Amino acid sequence: MLKLVDTTKKIIDFGLKLIRNGEKIKMKYKIALIPGDGIGPDVIAETVKVLDKVGEKYGHQFEYASLLAGGAAIDAMGECLPKETVDVCKSSDAVLLGAVGGPKWDNLPGDQRPERALLGLRKELGLFANIRPALLFEELAEACPLKPEIIEGGLDIVVVRELTGGIYFGEKGYKETEMGRAAYDVEQYSEEEVRRIAVVAFDMAMKRNKKVTSVDKANVLESSRLWRSVVTEVAREYPKVELTHMYIDNAAMQLVRNPKQFDVIVTSNIFGDILSDEASMITGSIGMLPSASLSKGNFGMYEPVHGSAPDIAGQNKANPMAAILSAAMMLRYTFGLSKEADAVEAAVKSVLAAGHRTADLVSSGQTPVGTNEIGNLIAAAIV
Repeated sequence: MLKLVDTTKKIIDFGLKLIRNGEKIKMKYKIALIPGDGIGPDVIAETVKVLDKVGEKYGHQFEYASLLAGGAAIDAMGECLPKETVDVCKSSDAVLLGAVGGPKWDNLPGDQRPERALLGLRKELGLFANIRPALLFEELAEACPLKPEIIEGGLDIVVVRELTGGIYFGEKGYKETEMGRAAYDVEQYSEEEVRRIAVVAFDMAMKRNKKVTSVDKANVLESSRLWRSVVTEVAREYPKVELTHMYIDNAAMQLVRNPKQFDVIVTSNIFGDILSDEASMITGSIGMLPSASLSKGNFGMYEPVHGSAPDIAGQNKANPMAAILSAAMMLRYTFGLSKEADAVEAAVKSVLAAGHRTADLVSSGQTPVGTNEIGNLIAAAIV
């Protein structure tokens, strides 16, 4: 056993030596692509363009498997999440998703709509933690809807959202009552579900500004009282991290009143869904916000926060930067390629600093840059 350990250490040391000497070690990664609906295919195409440039510059090989989910899968195969899609995702190193849904499928029963594919993927892939950074780019400060004095010095918030529990996955249905037909959805959390998401949040806070805000509705909901109790227990394991509890209604207000008070926000599925969208808008545009959905280990599914925007699909108007920044998160969190992730983020910043803006970011009098063009500019800026 000692000999095996020693041999393993030598292999690791040799690999580190190669890296230190600046030699390129070619790595191969298998990425499951789910372009999805609306502008999903538009933004994923530009993201692949950037990833290919990263591979070329840093000596990696990215292999892609294009899969169906959402409305595209319904139209082609009669179901929103085919088994083949799930199987290929499970055999891949990571999943990169564009967007799903659209008014075309709004009249379908709830369990058959495109959005159910997201819930299915999260459950099948064990994706329990959704990480949504809300970073205000200095170059886009003028697009922020808040007063300049509120955002002075910038914003850097991370929303950690529990993803596979709560009301979205609880018991649901219809029943007859004396007041007519009624519908119900059950919010339920176990101690372990809360504990594991709290650990993710506290671990992240330790690498940032050591502050966690846990958002709940413990003055009304039993599930929130359990949530608060478990988060408080986890906090004792992180004495260097400051924990604050906040009710959801107050948190929604404080995000626009004093957003700089937040570092890491941890909350339930439904509250995180709402707060992360709010946080994204105060940064200037939902088209700039990436997200990562992680399981135990390094596996993850990465997707832009924005929706499918079918009204501009295929018109070279979509902003692909959230999808590209999601790929940067994939490079960092799943593949461990921090240098490459930094290069992608730096390329986005440099393109913005040069004054290039997509339609959702332009100010009065500016000419927007198209989806394809912004993708080309970012790829060219990879160094």
